[in-house]
Amino acid sequence: ARTALGWSVKELSIAASVSTNTIVRLERGDALKLRTVNDIREALEKAGVLFIDGSYTGDGGPGVRLLKG
Repeated sequence: ARTALGWSVKELSIAASVSTNTIVRLERGDALKLRTVNDIREALEKAGVLFIDGSYTGDGGPGVRLLKG
């Protein structure tokens, strides 16, 4: 989602009010507190990212989509 927006790690960390280290840990697959993950997700959604699960499209697994506008 971050790269789809064209955001750097620093830009996402600022938008989500978390450290750049936290973003790196998330992208590496490390476990984070649920509150932290929710903060990051909320920042991405505010920027126009739609998180989808496999049932949304019916033909694949989870992913992200950028909203128009």
